[in-house]
Amino acid sequence: MVLVLGLAAVLWGAGAIMKVPTRARWNMIGLLYVVVLALQVALPDAHPVRLATGESPDFWLILGGFAVLVYAYRLVLRRLRARVEAAEAKAEPKQTGAFTDTELNRYARHIVLREVGGTGQKALKAARVLVVGAGGLGAPVLQYLAAAGVGTIGVIDDDLVENANLQRQVIHTDVQIGTPKVFSAHAAMQAQNPFVKVRPYHRCLTPDIVDELFADFDLVIDGTDNFDTRYLVNAAAVRAGLPLISGALTQWEGQVSVFDPARDAPCYACVFPEAPAPELAPSCAEAGVIGPLPGVVGSMMAVEAIKLITGAGAPLRGEMVIYDALYGESRKIALKRRPDCTTCGSAVAAG
Repeated sequence: MVLVLGLAAVLWGAGAIMKVPTRARWNMIGLLYVVVLALQVALPDAHPVRLATGESPDFWLILGGFAVLVYAYRLVLRRLRARVEAAEAKAEPKQTGAFTDTELNRYARHIVLREVGGTGQKALKAARVLVVGAGGLGAPVLQYLAAAGVGTIGVIDDDLVENANLQRQVIHTDVQIGTPKVFSAHAAMQAQNPFVKVRPYHRCLTPDIVDELFADFDLVIDGTDNFDTRYLVNAAAVRAGLPLISGALTQWEGQVSVFDPARDAPCYACVFPEAPAPELAPSCAEAGVIGPLPGVVGSMMAVEAIKLITGAGAPLRGEMVIYDALYGESRKIALKRRPDCTTCGSAVAAG
């Protein structure tokens, strides 16, 4: 018996070294099993070969029966999975391929734009964008990405809809108070555009899941309101080589930028090496925020996403737009990458 198991191990290992397909390796082991079972049945009890291969066919018959059961179980699972996937594919709109007549009509104003056109709209349909936060900034970002036809939109947030959110987070409604924000946003986005796929993640973004989550997306948009999450998102985006669109709000003022060190633009930590003292950066709950401001800044973030995906215009890489709603003014400042940045600097890249 040990001899047969050893031969099986040798066949499997040699096949792996020679890069023989898995199915072919299983076929070789199956052939070995048939030969051993035939020897057990054909040879007399005291024959040395029979003694060396297990003495009795009973063990091999039991092993073969168990293998058949495992194979049948896997076959049933495969068929069930295929049936579920077929049902999902039928239920969900495809994110790539030709547009339906309804989609062509819906996105006509994009398609006639020289900078977007049909190619750009196809790129939007194939894009995978993750939005961190479904609050003040996340609400308009999610609405406009869905309306624009971005094929796959992920949204992660662990908060519930509260009454105090509704003054500015217009993706949520009064009847959804107490509902997880990601599910409230999901419902609104699907109602707006059933041709996009929304992936809601009702949980806190933590270091143990961030890299795996980001691996499923091409672009990240940060609409959070705390510095711990901003630095976590920035570091993960740098590791993944993904562009990061980041926005922030306070009272009457907002800002937006594209951080993309993979394309020689600064990262968030280049501009903000450390979080300011709490009294210098109060939250919206403490300092207040005018209701339409998140809509203005969030819409700007959605525009930057569309530009990055379609290749239109000049995204805000290495630049920051600051909008002052109280005085109706906006200004743009240049941002520089820092070689000594602890997140994207040359020392980090070399290490």
